[in-house]
Amino acid sequence: MLPVYFALRTMTRKFSAEFAFAGHLTLLALSGVAAASEVAIDEIQVTATRRTVKASEVSSALGVVNASEVQTEKLITDALDWQPGTSLQQTTPGQGSVILRGLKGSAVLHLVDGMRLSNAIFRSAPTPYLSLVPVSAVERVEVIRGTSASLYGSEAVGGTVMVVSRLPEFDSGLQRNIFAAADSVELARSVGAGVDFGGDHIAALASAEYLETGDRRTGGGARIGPSGYSATAFRAAIRAAGHRGDEWLLDLQFLEQPETPRIDELVPGFGQSQPSSSEFLFAPSQRWFAHAGYRRDQGLWGQDWRLDGAWQRVVDDRVSRDFGDVLRQHESNSSDLAGLSVNAAGSRDAWSWVVGLDAYHDEVSSARSETDIRDGSRIVVPSRFPDGSTIRQAALFGKIDRRLNERLLLSAGLRHTSVDIDLPDTAATAAAAISVRRPSGDFGLLFDASDELQLVANIGFGFRAPNVFDLGTLGARPGNRFNVPNTALDAESVTHGDMGLRWHAERLRVEIFVFALHYRDRITSVLTGEVSNEGREIVQSVNAANSKIFGIESGFQADLTERLQLHGVFNYTRGEDRQDGLPAEPADRIPAPGGRMALTWTRDDAWQFEGTLTAAARQHRLSERDIRDVRIDPDGTPGWATLGANGRWNGAGGWQLRFGIDNVFDRRYRQHGSGIDAPGRNIWLDIRRNW
Repeated sequence: MLPVYFALRTMTRKFSAEFAFAGHLTLLALSGVAAASEVAIDEIQVTATRRTVKASEVSSALGVVNASEVQTEKLITDALDWQPGTSLQQTTPGQGSVILRGLKGSAVLHLVDGMRLSNAIFRSAPTPYLSLVPVSAVERVEVIRGTSASLYGSEAVGGTVMVVSRLPEFDSGLQRNIFAAADSVELARSVGAGVDFGGDHIAALASAEYLETGDRRTGGGARIGPSGYSATAFRAAIRAAGHRGDEWLLDLQFLEQPETPRIDELVPGFGQSQPSSSEFLFAPSQRWFAHAGYRRDQGLWGQDWRLDGAWQRVVDDRVSRDFGDVLRQHESNSSDLAGLSVNAAGSRDAWSWVVGLDAYHDEVSSARSETDIRDGSRIVVPSRFPDGSTIRQAALFGKIDRRLNERLLLSAGLRHTSVDIDLPDTAATAAAAISVRRPSGDFGLLFDASDELQLVANIGFGFRAPNVFDLGTLGARPGNRFNVPNTALDAESVTHGDMGLRWHAERLRVEIFVFALHYRDRITSVLTGEVSNEGREIVQSVNAANSKIFGIESGFQADLTERLQLHGVFNYTRGEDRQDGLPAEPADRIPAPGGRMALTWTRDDAWQFEGTLTAAARQHRLSERDIRDVRIDPDGTPGWATLGANGRWNGAGGWQLRFGIDNVFDRRYRQHGSGIDAPGRNIWLDIRRNW
């Protein structure tokens, strides 16, 4: 755990002011603890273990976001902002990307029901694809902070985010639900409906939802446009229970945003007198997901078996035109990802284990043409990605837990992953075949120092294989850049450690983790010194960076009285990059120190009210890349603070009303690294009925 020790020593010496802020928040919370109440039962989770266990039995730093926290959001990613260890970057209102321990995009593995959402064209920069999971499909979102290397392998560098879908329940009879919601800040209107049926051996559900927004109103009253978008989603699932205790699942999910403007390309950024593009639409952004699963407890050899097969298609089509240009580009980009996962879990005496295999095949389709807007003439031009590129991934893994005594639990895991990437010959690049064969593993410790206090520690080593986006992208990139391919990339590697404590008392729950990671041979965009005909700086991805990132993440929940509860989060992350032949500099796009506190009063079974305070310090530690990025103020992103309030009413007949106001004082601010200012004062309403 030496990386964590040195991180702690460095942080406490150099950054006492930021930690004083964290301590102030925590002391403010603890000072109000006055009465006792029962501690809620730990959330059941599966991501960190590939088995169903309580969170208190896992050494990994993990968080759970429940369906109730997701339901009132437009995008799943909105609900992941200001959780321990996480923050949010947003390029345009219809998209959002989670930053986990300072890492983003393809350095964070994304899963849905255990199957990969991350695909061959996942960007190394913030990615939009998690926003294509229907909000109404979510049962919970589980977040592992740190390298879950033995269970998931490539891309689980900063952590793993898994969406767990809601399933129909057996013996539940016929249930229906409807909802409608609106807000003032984006002129949003959304509606949805669903039906569930549960019998003795068959359960099924179907749901649909529609969302439409207008241009976002930022703090101070200005509407930024065009930034409005719409989304349509539907889902159908069926479960069948066998006579031997086995279970089958079929699930189909779909979401489409027909036209989503990319706002940071359409409005002038910092240092720009004109925008980068006259037109830029994701048209459409779309995701299909089909999942078949089989479950059998106490099956062959007495093991609990899980078999999952899935197919996912992500469509990332675009229409764009550089500012003042007469040529409009039409892109068709998609990824078809098929996967199979088999694992068996069991236990005996003080031992428990999970072993299995994963196999995936991903194929990219990509085409591009240009239309002259003056006469309508059209020509075919080189595509963004090499059309027909494939990635094949296979892995064997195993993880074992050993309880040495009533208080001490050790876990260790190992995985071997094989990744083969094939890029066909194109006008821009020659054909290339890249093979990566890498082990990855982790070790964890959980010690129950008392009935209330747990001490945990983890260390892992992992990697990220380059994908088609890294190797073959040709075209415009954010920040007025133009990317050219590089098929000579190698894998990145990471060593990641953390230590923490969890205090679960009768009236207080506290979690504090410190972490440190060393990210080597990191793929980064570097300037070639050339400029495109459109005036964009030409960049190319190379294995040129080494990053050291460390920080602290904390959360608490305090029952002040029987009806009054205080809870909050504070995160601090600091990073340093070193590129070949260049002096060290701050890591790019590192979130500012910040946190969120909420005071909740439950009047009775019908009414609940909450007030919130969200704040972030100034982020002035910028890399050269940050300074050139037109989305980031070259003088640093100013600090900010906002207040909000919301309420909930549960009525008879299954009716529920939620309402609130965010950014009460209409503060204009931007989360660091985002391409658009945050919403201004927002009044919102959400009404639902379940019966």
